[in-house]
Amino acid sequence: MVARVEDVPTTASRRGIWGWMLFDWAAQPFFTVVTTFIFGPYFVARLTEDPVSAQAAWSNMATISSIIIAVFSPILGSIADQSGPRKPWIAAFAVVKITCLAALWFAEPGSPIIWPMIFMILASIAAEFSTVFNDSMMPRLVSKDEVGRISNVAWGLGYLGGMIVLIAVVTLLAANPDTGRTLIGIPPLFGLDPARGEDARITGPLAAVWFFLFILPMFFFTPDAKQGLPLAKAVRSGLSELKGTLDELRQRSSITRFLIARMFYQDGVNGVLILGGAFAAGMFGWATIEIGIFGILINVVAIFGCIVAGALDRRMGSKTVVVISLVILVAATLGIVSTGPGYTFFGLWQLPGADAGGLFGTAAEKAYVVFGLLIGLSFGPVQASSRSYLARSVALDEAGRYFGIYALSGRATSFLATLAFSAVTYATDSARLGMSTLLVFLLGGLLLLLATPYPADRPAR
Repeated sequence: MVARVEDVPTTASRRGIWGWMLFDWAAQPFFTVVTTFIFGPYFVARLTEDPVSAQAAWSNMATISSIIIAVFSPILGSIADQSGPRKPWIAAFAVVKITCLAALWFAEPGSPIIWPMIFMILASIAAEFSTVFNDSMMPRLVSKDEVGRISNVAWGLGYLGGMIVLIAVVTLLAANPDTGRTLIGIPPLFGLDPARGEDARITGPLAAVWFFLFILPMFFFTPDAKQGLPLAKAVRSGLSELKGTLDELRQRSSITRFLIARMFYQDGVNGVLILGGAFAAGMFGWATIEIGIFGILINVVAIFGCIVAGALDRRMGSKTVVVISLVILVAATLGIVSTGPGYTFFGLWQLPGADAGGLFGTAAEKAYVVFGLLIGLSFGPVQASSRSYLARSVALDEAGRYFGIYALSGRATSFLATLAFSAVTYATDSARLGMSTLLVFLLGGLLLLLATPYPADRPAR
C-alpha cells in the first residue's frame, strides 16, 4: 500500500468554507446560462437552419465530453491524492475553461458549428475536472455530520449565481428580435444585436469572467492538502493507487453499488440538464427571453430545494434525500416528454391550443413550465446529497481517488444517455422520443439505489 499524503482533516475557518462553497457559485453560470438555457438553445435553434440535426450535434458534443471525462477523472483524482494540493489543478483547468468560453463569442449564425462544438467540449471537460478536485477538498473542511449541509448550501449558492447571471442576460442583454428591446424595455447593453445572436453569444465571455472572479476566494482562503510526492512520482503512484482502488471496490460492494446506481441516475440528470432547454426551444419555438425566464423560475425553485434538502440531509440522511428527489425527477421528466402543442400525458389530457399571448401563452407551455419547476426542485438535491453520500462513505486519505471514480460514475454512461437520444432522434426524427430514453437511466439508478446501504461503507445485507 502506498503511503498516504495525509490522514488528518484540516480545520477550516468560516472564511475557508465559504471560499470553497463559492466555487459552485462561480461554476454554475456555465451550466445554467451557456449549456442549458441560453447558448445551448441558440446553438440548436438559431446557429443553423436545421434544428433537428443541430440538436443531435449538441448531444454528440456532450457524448464526446462525457467519454473523455469518464476516462480521465479517476486517474486525475488518484494522482491528486499522491501529489497533495488541489488548487494548481483547478487553476490549470480554469485557464482552459475561461479561454474556450470566451471563444464562443465568435459562433455567429451561419458559421461552421464545428468550432463552438470544440470549444464546448474543452470547456465541459475543464469544468468537470476542476469540480473533481474541488469536491475532493470537502471532506477535509468539516465533519461528516456537516458535509450534507455545506454540500447543499454550496449547490444552492450555485443556482443563485446562475440565476443572477440569467436574470442579467434576459433583462439587460437579450432583446426581442421584433422590438429590439429587452424584457424591461431597454435596448441591449453594449449595442448587442439579437439578429446576429450576440445576446446568446455573449454568455460565453460573461460566464468566463464570472468564473474567474469568484473562484479567487477559494484560492485565497480555503486550506488545501499538504504537498505530497513530486509530480512524476505522483503520477506513477496515483496510477498504482487507482488500480488498487478498482481492485478494492470488489470488496467494498456497497460503495460499488452506490457508484453504479449514481452512474445511471446521474446520466439521466445530465441528459435533462443538457437537452431540456434545447428541447423546449425546438418544440415551442422559444427565443432567448422565454428560455431565460424558464431558467430563472427553475433556479428559484432549485435554491429553495437545496435549502430544504440541506436540513433533511442532516436529519434523515443523504440517501433519503436522493431517493425522494429521483422520484420527483422521474415524474417530471415523464411529464415533459409527454407534453406537446395542445396536449400533455401523451394526449390523454387535451389542452386548449389557443395562444393567450405573452410569455408561455399556450396551455401546453404552461404545463411544460410546471414540470420544469418540479425538475428544478429535485435536480439540485439529488446531486448535492449524492456528493455528501460519498463523503460520508470514504476516508479523508482516499477522497481524491474516490471522487475521481465518483466523477467517472457520473459520466461513464452519460455518453450512452446522449447517444441514445441522438440515435432515437435520428431514427425517428422525433426529439420527444429521444428525450424519453432518459427515463430508463433515472429509473434504473433509483432501483439500484434502493438496495444500497447508507453510508455506503457499510456492508450490503
